[in-house]
Amino acid sequence: MALELLPLVGVGPLRLGMSAQEARDAVQAWGLLRVASSDPEPGQILLKHDASGLNVMLGFTKGALSGVELFRFFDEDADVRVLLDGLDVFRTPSVDLFELFAERGHEITENDLGFDELPELKIVLANQSSYEYPVDEDGDPLYYDYVRLADQI
Repeated sequence: MALELLPLVGVGPLRLGMSAQEARDAVQAWGLLRVASSDPEPGQILLKHDASGLNVMLGFTKGALSGVELFRFFDEDADVRVLLDGLDVFRTPSVDLFELFAERGHEITENDLGFDELPELKIVLANQSSYEYPVDEDGDPLYYDYVRLADQI
């Protein structure tokens, strides 16, 4: 499964601005994720990819999709790729990804809470999970484990 992050547009078949029902229909037609929320007017809908442990949270503002959050899969061998500008955000070491985005001309801002932002793309990346993902030689998380694409950050 490949999920393409489309800045200012959406993720995969999900488009910013679509209704909750349109989002459910897009996910059902896609057939890859299970919808774990049935509230007709949700603030959020949780999607699960059971095979890999990838979770996707859809956020709604005034009934329209306003943000998509992806949480890294638990199975390191999972057939899941989350791509931004052709780069796999959950499999490319975060230090390398940071440099590659900078080389491509993207402004990157960091904060003391461990969140990296690509402000012109309205994307936030982090690697703050308590889950035991791979770490580097210093014991720091090797990969980003969270990405948020939204209509505003």
